[in-house]
Amino acid sequence: MARAVSSSRLPSKEAMKVKATQRKKPTQLSFRTGIGHDVHRLILGRKLMLGGVEVPHTHGLDGHSDADVVLHAICDAILGAAGLGDIGEHFPNTDAKYKGISSVELLKQVNKKIQDAAWAIENVDVMILAEAPKLQEFKPKMKYHIAFGLNIEQTQVNIKAGTNEGLGYIGAKEGIAAYAVVLLKRPAAHCGMQAI
Repeated sequence: MARAVSSSRLPSKEAMKVKATQRKKPTQLSFRTGIGHDVHRLILGRKLMLGGVEVPHTHGLDGHSDADVVLHAICDAILGAAGLGDIGEHFPNTDAKYKGISSVELLKQVNKKIQDAAWAIENVDVMILAEAPKLQEFKPKMKYHIAFGLNIEQTQVNIKAGTNEGLGYIGAKEGIAAYAVVLLKRPAAHCGMQAI
């Protein structure tokens, strides 16, 4: 005859529920998305910098820094995803120390800010709107410079370029615009932290 098991040796219903919850609890990751946009006017006498690359053209973009709309849009998207404001708050165009600064340096500083807040970049997607010049051959170089500035793989960066079909200020070749979307992730060990 089988021996009866003492009820005192059995786990309580509450303990069994806790163990079941612990088994089913997935590894937690926190994700945030951000969108960025920038536009600058095209003028004579300036280098055209896009995505950290000097693009040969008759005109360049006017601005306090090197006016790289691609990197500025990415910076805004990253800061927005992390809840850290926008590029103008961190690098105001009234501050002389940012006069003519390379936007690659701004990108690195933004990346440091989100790393300090325990965020990491999962991917970056960029759309450039320019009637001229054609940008297809420069996209691989832009991917390299963006990935380098953010310390991520080039496979985590995507760049698209298109025209505005002759419409508006972009179609009239008066300016260039860029949009960026960024996905940030925070490892499970830091999910309880708040952005600062």
